[in-house]
Amino acid sequence: MSRSYVVTGGGRGIGRAVVERLLGDGGAVVAVERDPAALTWLDGHPAGARLAGVTGDAADETVAERAAELARAAGPLAGWVNNAAVFRDASLHSATTGQVLDLIAANLNAAVVGCATAVRRFLAAGTPGAIVNVSSHQARQAVPGCLPYVTAKAAVEGMTRALAVEYGPRGIRVNAVAPGSVNTERYAEFLGAQGPAGAARVEREMALSHPLGRVARSQEVAAVIAHLLSEDAGFVTGATVPVDGGRSVLARDPESQ
Repeated sequence: MSRSYVVTGGGRGIGRAVVERLLGDGGAVVAVERDPAALTWLDGHPAGARLAGVTGDAADETVAERAAELARAAGPLAGWVNNAAVFRDASLHSATTGQVLDLIAANLNAAVVGCATAVRRFLAAGTPGAIVNVSSHQARQAVPGCLPYVTAKAAVEGMTRALAVEYGPRGIRVNAVAPGSVNTERYAEFLGAQGPAGAARVEREMALSHPLGRVARSQEVAAVIAHLLSEDAGFVTGATVPVDGGRSVLARDPESQ
C-alpha cells in the first residue's frame, strides 16, 4: 500500500509540483485547493486512484479532516505539506489594524490547522510522520508593503521549530522551506501584465537578485520538499531550508550599481 500525503494549495505552482513529485515517487496524494478550477487537471490523471482533490479553505478544520481521511483511506498518512498562501499587500499607514491582522491570519491559520491535523493523525495512528511548511525568503528579508505576508511566514518558521522540539520524541519531524522567486503561474501572469519591456526589466532584476542568475522552477522547490518528507531526511527536523538560488545570502555591492 502506498504511503499517503496531503498538500494544501496543491492545484497550482509549487503545490502542484509537489503533488506531481510525490505521485512520481509512488505515493498517494490529496490536493487541497480553495479554487475548484485549480483542480480540473486531476480529472483523468494517470495516477488514477492515488490522486484525490478536496475543494475548500485549508484553514477550515473540517476541510483538513476530510483531506486527512481521504489520505488515510489511500494508505498510511506519512506527510503533510502546508503550501496554501494568500498574496495581498498591506501597510500600517493605509490599512486598518484589523485588515492587517486578518491578512496575517489568512496565511498563518492554514499552516496551524494543517500542522494540528497532521500531528493528531500521526499520534492517533502511533506512526512517525513528516510535515513541511512552505515559508518564504521574505520571512527574513522583508519587502516594503508585505507586512502581513512577512509576519505570517516568520511565525510559520517559529512554529516549525516549536513543533519539531515538542513532537520529535514522538517520531514527528517538522521542517520548512523558504523559496525565493519561483516561476509559477502567478509569476508568469505578473510578467505578462508588465508588457515586453517591463517584463525584461523584471527578469534582469531577478537575475541580479539570485546569485544563480534566475528564478526557481517549481519542480526544484518540490524536490527539496519531497526530500524533507522522505526517510533520507530522517535526522532533519526544526530546519528552514532556503531554496532561493542564494537570494537570502546575497549582499549586492553598491559600488557595482
